[in-house]
Amino acid sequence: MDKQKIRKKVVILGGGPNRIGQGIEFDYCCCHASYALKEEGIDSVMVNCNPETVSTDYDTSDRLYFEPLTLEDILNIINLEKPIGVIVQFGGQTPLNLAVSLRKAGVRILGTSAESIDIAEDRKRFKRMLHKLGLLQPDNGTAFTFQEAKEVSRKIGYPVLVRPSYVLGGRAMEIVYEEAVLERFIKEASEVSGEHPVLIDKFLEDAIEVDVDLIGDGEDFVIGAIMEHIEEAGIHSGDSAMSLPTCTLSKDILNKIRQATYEMAKELNIVGLMNVQYAIKDGKVYVLEVNPRASRTVPFVSKAIGVPLAKLATKVILGKKLKDLGFTQEVIPKHVAVKESVFPFNRFPGVDIILGPEMRSIGEVMGIDKDFDRAYIKSQIAAGQRLPKEGNVFISVCDKDKYSAIFIAKKLAGLSFCIYATLGTASILKKNNISVTVLPRIAEGRPNIIDLIKDGKIQLVINTPSGRIPREDEVKIRSNVVLYNIPYITTISGAKASVSGIETMIKKELKVRSLQEYHK
Repeated sequence: MDKQKIRKKVVILGGGPNRIGQGIEFDYCCCHASYALKEEGIDSVMVNCNPETVSTDYDTSDRLYFEPLTLEDILNIINLEKPIGVIVQFGGQTPLNLAVSLRKAGVRILGTSAESIDIAEDRKRFKRMLHKLGLLQPDNGTAFTFQEAKEVSRKIGYPVLVRPSYVLGGRAMEIVYEEAVLERFIKEASEVSGEHPVLIDKFLEDAIEVDVDLIGDGEDFVIGAIMEHIEEAGIHSGDSAMSLPTCTLSKDILNKIRQATYEMAKELNIVGLMNVQYAIKDGKVYVLEVNPRASRTVPFVSKAIGVPLAKLATKVILGKKLKDLGFTQEVIPKHVAVKESVFPFNRFPGVDIILGPEMRSIGEVMGIDKDFDRAYIKSQIAAGQRLPKEGNVFISVCDKDKYSAIFIAKKLAGLSFCIYATLGTASILKKNNISVTVLPRIAEGRPNIIDLIKDGKIQLVINTPSGRIPREDEVKIRSNVVLYNIPYITTISGAKASVSGIETMIKKELKVRSLQEYHK
């Protein structure tokens, strides 16, 4: 009993209740933190309030407090347990938002300091840091009122990305293309932001988005992974499919990303994990945001590269060095791993399935193989997206995607699929000598696309949205696709990857190998 009394304790703050936009991935990080503390002979005190998590299992930690993640409750626990410090970087945004308040209350924050966390989270301080380092950022500003938002938006130019401060999962985040709809979104964002300003960024259309995970010990910094999003910028990173290693970026761009990441990690004196999101447009690398914490990609990266990043980060937070732990350089796997998101749309009949900057996924899966196409198709199968090898495909895309649709339709026709389309898309395909059956709009005649879906005659739907406020036909099509469990694709980049995956599935055999075999 005396030995128990003198053992050191560390409090780990979990992610709180799981909800759409709050991934279970943070639970993985909290568990690995607990396992690492056990290995180091330190008692782990877990604070979390979700019965569905592994971190709240009776045997994961030495002590469990099933309490809400509020300042008052955490301080009560700290007063009782008297730990050597608190880890805030494994539970997502919820504990990170408490870092400054805990520091002011005299609590020791282990790992990256509360001061560095505030620099990354506070828009003005973050902007000053990037300017000091000579790094690019999309034009941006902050606003508390609609009038201020109008002035900022006019100055930086539409489209703009409107988002609250200090939130997770892109909550109340919107892409705004014109002033007429700005007021409503500013009002929503202000309600979520509370006393903090609403952030307004120039939205970079048709940019490639990139996620980077890094681990640092305050002296040495090592990139865990650079991941390329399959979907273009504008879709939340939690909803995007990602490829590791990257599939289209040049060596020059990758080196710029590495250099920028290391510079920011050094400036913020990162001890533990850090996640950075970039947008690549016209050969330039723009920093979108920096999160001085574990990101929801940490479990995916750890499995893809064979290195337990959350466990190593915990040991680093306790004072160990990366050199001692044997992790000193970026691991670029010889295989390809693709992360895909899983969505709950079949639980919400009538909800539109279009992806955007507000996160809607509830989990993620991974496809792994020796090339991108095989890995991608495996990720789709794992996510429940049963892409067909034959049958009929319905294509209806917005004007800006029509040129890309030609390549997609040609490839599908070459694989013996029959193409159906509405008049606008069909006319472009016919001009390019693609055989296509024209379907009337839903209100204009029958049989229309809804009839064919109900009769089981459509095996795949490719439908990109026509704008922020979708047409009535589009919503009906997408609702029926979910209702009848038909594979659907709502982005042109996702369609290109899926069609290449279908071709691979038809022409090549998919084989199963264990994760351990890939890491031999």
